[in-house]
Amino acid sequence: MQAVQELVVPAHTATAPSLQFDVMHEIFNLLAPYNVGSKPITPQTAISKGLTVDSLTIMDVIMELEDRFDVTIPMNVAANIVTIDQLAEAVVSQRAGR
Repeated sequence: MQAVQELVVPAHTATAPSLQFDVMHEIFNLLAPYNVGSKPITPQTAISKGLTVDSLTIMDVIMELEDRFDVTIPMNVAANIVTIDQLAEAVVSQRAGR
């Protein structure tokens, strides 16, 4: 059984909370199968260290998020993403920049 922390939208979020919530929810759903430990997935979870994913899986998750939220995350941005929170922020900021 995978543990997933309850989603909480940060107060400083400049965009609609529902978008932030939707993005986080989608990321948690996509990454849940890769959480084999007993630690919960949280916004601060390091994607490549806290989960059993490889670089191909991370790119698949990013492409799924791009399709789902109709955004494009540039490679230079994707290369600097470490945590789930950073991934969500990248999606939200790309959506806001449209």
